[in-house]
Amino acid sequence: MRGRSRIALVVAGVLVGAFAAAPAQAAVSREQLALRWAPIHYQDVDATGDHAVGGKSDYITAYDFDGDLDGRNNWDRTGTGSMAATAYYSVVETSSHWYLTYFFFHPRDWVDHPFFETEHENDGEGLLLAVERDGSDYGVLRSAVTVAHTDFYSYTPAGSTWTSGRESVDGTLQLQSSPHDSFQHPVTAQEAKGHGLKAFPQYNIVGDGIVYYPSSVAETPANGDDRDVRYKLVDIFAAGGLWAERGNANLFAALGTFAGDTSGGCGQGTYSCGTNSANAPWGWDDGNDVPARGELASDPARLVTEYFAIPVAVSRTYTYNPYRSELAELARLHKVAPRPVD
Repeated sequence: MRGRSRIALVVAGVLVGAFAAAPAQAAVSREQLALRWAPIHYQDVDATGDHAVGGKSDYITAYDFDGDLDGRNNWDRTGTGSMAATAYYSVVETSSHWYLTYFFFHPRDWVDHPFFETEHENDGEGLLLAVERDGSDYGVLRSAVTVAHTDFYSYTPAGSTWTSGRESVDGTLQLQSSPHDSFQHPVTAQEAKGHGLKAFPQYNIVGDGIVYYPSSVAETPANGDDRDVRYKLVDIFAAGGLWAERGNANLFAALGTFAGDTSGGCGQGTYSCGTNSANAPWGWDDGNDVPARGELASDPARLVTEYFAIPVAVSRTYTYNPYRSELAELARLHKVAPRPVD
């Protein structure tokens, strides 16, 4: 976390390990759990500039929106493939908490001026929600950590028992009713162009923008100022899905890093175009924080115990975590010793 105070983590009575007297198993599926807590998402849109494609460069969409799995032609095809709203999720479980990661993809991270900012092909940012398992179907939302470029920002909803830990809490996570279901959802927002993601209203819509609502259908915005668009949630761990493609050299340049090049005009009229610059959740990293690259998604129990002071026991033993198969490789790429896999 850039520019924020770091205080010693002192959590009296917090146990990191096995969780005694675990709540009863919820009656809902992981898909239902992800849909219930998925954010209402405010996306700022800029329709000006040579690389805006009339605003479509700021629409969230599928990583294979153009019908193929080639990450190096996504800049070139922005606006020509499907702009149907899609987001991705994963659910990781311990006996004490659910950890829900949400991933929003844009084909371009772009700028509209020539001064000192680099744009690049593909853009992936998102958030982690921690939900305490209290025996109810959907649990209790305790915190969010969002990804804005190379920094993480932490939030707690009103009434949360979690407070600042090694990292200071950056603000309150607001909740909002959806017109498409009966739940109150956390509210997030992304800026135009660079698509940093924070809790609303730390980012907000300025002028044109799209309000996306979680759903099981993917709607295409009518224009860049559409305030009711449903996005489809897709499981990262689905058969043939994003996690299954992690070794596809056409889509990924390395584990957790999307492949991207300078074709299609990326960097023209701007400072420069970076290559292989976007990350999937298992590649997210705030380099000056303790958790290692990818641990926001792959070891979220460790991350939340670093970020927050938590007055209940937090299990570090995963009962469901498909990311575990790559933890040693993620650690190697980060040049740190691999941690034991629970």
